[in-house]
Amino acid sequence: MGRHDAAGPSAEFQVGHHVSPPGLARIFDEEVLRDEAISFVEHFYDENKSPIPLRDRLAAVEQQIAETGTYTHTKSELVWGARVAWRNSARCIGRLYWNGLRVRDLRAVQTVDAMAYHCVEHIRVSLNRGNIRPVMSVFAPETPASPGMRLLNPQLLGYAGYDRGGGDRLGDRNNRDVTMTALRSGWSAPRPPSPFDVLPMLIRDFDGHVHVRRLPPEATPEVRLRHPDLDWLEGLGLRWFALPVVSDMALYIGGINYPAVPFSGWFMSSEIAVRDLADRDRYDVLPFLARRMGLDPGNPTDFAVDRAALELLRAVHFSFDAEKVRITEHHTESSRFLLHRDREQAAGRSCPADWSWIVPPVSSALTPVFHQYYDFLPAKGPQLYHPYTTTYRAHRDRDEGRRRAER
Repeated sequence: MGRHDAAGPSAEFQVGHHVSPPGLARIFDEEVLRDEAISFVEHFYDENKSPIPLRDRLAAVEQQIAETGTYTHTKSELVWGARVAWRNSARCIGRLYWNGLRVRDLRAVQTVDAMAYHCVEHIRVSLNRGNIRPVMSVFAPETPASPGMRLLNPQLLGYAGYDRGGGDRLGDRNNRDVTMTALRSGWSAPRPPSPFDVLPMLIRDFDGHVHVRRLPPEATPEVRLRHPDLDWLEGLGLRWFALPVVSDMALYIGGINYPAVPFSGWFMSSEIAVRDLADRDRYDVLPFLARRMGLDPGNPTDFAVDRAALELLRAVHFSFDAEKVRITEHHTESSRFLLHRDREQAAGRSCPADWSWIVPPVSSALTPVFHQYYDFLPAKGPQLYHPYTTTYRAHRDRDEGRRRAER
């Protein structure tokens, strides 16, 4: 449900306490917007019942665009659009549950403090006392007059990464840039720093100013890692957050961009054990664990880091289960993903998938998703995307070019 990789650093993080509005497609071409809106509304009516006749809804949308340069989705359109955007997410293995996504309509939120409050509430609602449920909170969209507010954290719950010079690094190296932005924006890091310092929320307001808001302790649920057999592992102080809350993606629905849409579900244990804590540019704990297990990480024929990875995987799953926090593993989710794909095909829809993200980072060939070919071309309709790597329109233009070339 979370990501087993993260978007690279953005130029935004180099700016300091003031950040220019993001490079989204903010040229509101009314003709393009009208075409996108009509396509979306027709798609919505294809899959949903509505008390408003299609002709009347289309007329209202076109009139609103003509008068204001944009239009407003109904609550039903917003909920369905958010769910379909998840259904279309080529990099997510957990899409079997797309139609159960809980969507919080927060488009009326206009202040930094209100956004911070609702982000904390998002964590509470999604965590659900350990019985985690998928939730997306949708804040104000872009308009011709405003870029909307935005969360700068890649994940709402994340650990600081410090570069202490001379190659000495501490914490989550993947968060080095966002940590620098937090420090420049007024955050005071704990003293002394630790490998697991919780980052604050970084909220960019409508004018481009960055505001720091700390997460209260009750909004930073963590699971301390222990092992069913290796008693010494608990003493290492390893931990991870109880749920992933992706917060650097934007939502595109029918020509409208929503730049702040924190989205959470539950973890797959391999994401924590074999990526977050294991990647060399993250915490890189496997060589140390291998040595504690009496293995030689420098001897490839000893498979020391492989064996350490499996024991760390056991520790993650055991610890979440012990704390009664919902988690899943790669074998179950691989089978569920293929069930999702089969359902989508039975419904006459495509199921885009990025093989490099769908295939788990451990025991890959032992899972059924490994032995498959997937269509990476985006499906019809709403999308989630990273606005600092590419806009949805760039994705669309690229893939339209590929389709034309194939024809």
